Amino acid sequence: MNKDIKKIVLTGGPCAGKTTALVKVIDHFSSMGFKVFTIPEVPTLFLQAGMDYLTKNRNFFYEGEKATLEIQLALEDKFMKMAEQVNEPSVIVCDRGAMDISAYMDATMWEDITGLVGTSTQQLIGRYDAVLHLVSAADGAEEFYTTSSNAQRLEQKNEEGLRVARELDKRVVNAWSGHPHLRVINNHQDFDTKLNRVLMEISAVLGLPQPITEERKYIVEVTGSMPATIDSDITQTYLVADPDSEVRLRRRNWSNGKRVNVHTMKKTVEGNKQVETERQVSNALYDSLLSQADPYRHTITKKRRSFIWKGQYFELDTYLNQLQGLVILETKGITSTEDVNFPPFIKVVSDITGDRNYYNYNLALRK
Repeated sequence: MNKDIKKIVLTGGPCAGKTTALVKVIDHFSSMGFKVFTIPEVPTLFLQAGMDYLTKNRNFFYEGEKATLEIQLALEDKFMKMAEQVNEPSVIVCDRGAMDISAYMDATMWEDITGLVGTSTQQLIGRYDAVLHLVSAADGAEEFYTTSSNAQRLEQKNEEGLRVARELDKRVVNAWSGHPHLRVINNHQDFDTKLNRVLMEISAVLGLPQPITEERKYIVEVTGSMPATIDSDITQTYLVADPDSEVRLRRRNWSNGKRVNVHTMKKTVEGNKQVETERQVSNALYDSLLSQADPYRHTITKKRRSFIWKGQYFELDTYLNQLQGLVILETKGITSTEDVNFPPFIKVVSDITGDRNYYNYNLALRK
């Protein structure tokens, strides 16, 4: 029986390319011998059946959203049971997941609904092994933005519609911000690049070796006020490991009260490939693993502000304690042939892409 079944959410803002990506995922991983199960987008099923998510009738909306969550969870559970019965390796891909529902209502209603369903935000986030968020074409790829794939879409192709789409895109990212394996997939000049990034991220979750790639990193100064960001505090401890491996224990606290502990191991294989495995750990196990801390490395503490700017995803890390004063901007998923859309409130001091001195693993070394 297949015990290790990965469940992955494919989400994103309006007109992000989810539908095309899902077809690509099914074709690619089926050809590699995986049995691919897909959970359909429940709100779309409900819309086609008569639900109105834009209704002014609060009771109707409430019951519809509660039912949406219940059916989402039921479908996932049933498909997991089916996946357990097949002999080949399996993966379940959800066209949106439970936390997407929260982006369309206020926090009080969401808390009420999850309570009635017998769950919580933390439990729902923990249902999935990874979340891939495809950035809306409304942010940085406006020429490709269309409403033709969704007749229900209010985010029409005009300035107000694009603004609404960008805002919704950010709300969905924020809804998933407590997930330890949230990956934001940028818009690119070539849509195939976006699709290939999806395949690469899912391959990593499945434990398939991936080419070692360098995210582009810069020492920067913040010179102006920043837009709304997703803020978190990170404590990162490196554990004693084999020479070809890097083992990291990370605790991350978000400003909205979410907390997650993640144990990560990166192992180099075949010289230029890497296998990365992540697992979420309890507070008790986190405390226990700290006893394996590498005595030759400091614990790294930093404040992270994550944001999307012109279709590109950035993480701005302000280091504390022994690294006080160091501020590093890291891009996510921008290819070496693409230009970085630096925000106007960022001044680049130095390009440190590929400079091993600025790997966190080496920054942690005790001098």
